[in-house]
Amino acid sequence: MIDELFARFDGDFAENTMRAYRGDFRHYQAWCKENDIHPLPAQAEILARYVDELSLSYKSATIRRRINSLGTILKLSKNLDPTKDSEVVLALKRMHRRIGRQQSQATPLTWDILDKLLAQCDDDIRGLRNRVLLQLGYETMRRRSELCNFRFEDLIESPKRGPAIKLVRSKTDQEGTSKLIPISDELSRVIHQWQRVAEISGPILRSVDRHGNVGNCLNPGSIGLIINALCSKCENHESAQIFSGHSFRVGAALDLLEAGASLELIMLRGGWRSSDNAMGYLRNWC
Repeated sequence: MIDELFARFDGDFAENTMRAYRGDFRHYQAWCKENDIHPLPAQAEILARYVDELSLSYKSATIRRRINSLGTILKLSKNLDPTKDSEVVLALKRMHRRIGRQQSQATPLTWDILDKLLAQCDDDIRGLRNRVLLQLGYETMRRRSELCNFRFEDLIESPKRGPAIKLVRSKTDQEGTSKLIPISDELSRVIHQWQRVAEISGPILRSVDRHGNVGNCLNPGSIGLIINALCSKCENHESAQIFSGHSFRVGAALDLLEAGASLELIMLRGGWRSSDNAMGYLRNWC
């Protein structure tokens, strides 16, 4: 069933988006099978029951995402979409009253923390890769998948504005219109040094094993692991402080805010289209 649904709009969305849609629909389909329910056509009272049961073991953000995914899938596949019917809306309200709306936020990786992590980068080839990752993540404020998609060919040197890197495609730019992100001379130098030492082309961020062998494009899921491994080497490290791939975005946004930057500038630098989304990152840390 799922293959028939997704065949209608496969290729129209980013790969990560399609993966999330498939995962959310499979979860709903499995729940229907366990309860001897036909998943299609979807019914409002069934989806309301689905929300009620999910609220016993899942966070509110996960539940909202799954219902939103189902609504998108149903509409695009030309099936009846009852996700906005009163029964489902009321079930979501019950869910919010029961477990709240708050969701965990990435720990900010601000400039002072970045400086400490850079000091932990060794002088070997893995240390050089880590230095590129830290500076590239902080300066560009990009999402994990976007960081891993940067290529050496995306580097640009402007006579008037200095070095920059081209973001070819992003979560908020699925059409690939691209944008230029200014970077520091230091970051440009480190990236070129990394390319010479590793003797590579194509993707900038790569896996590096313990023997110093450079592999293929870095997995986005490895970014948080690398940050936390460096953090564990710092003096006075707080074990409860866990960073993720989104920590660059939050930390750089907070530093901009501290420096007096407007919300519009922060949104532009971080690639947020909605002020609500940008403020969602900032309000818990201000």
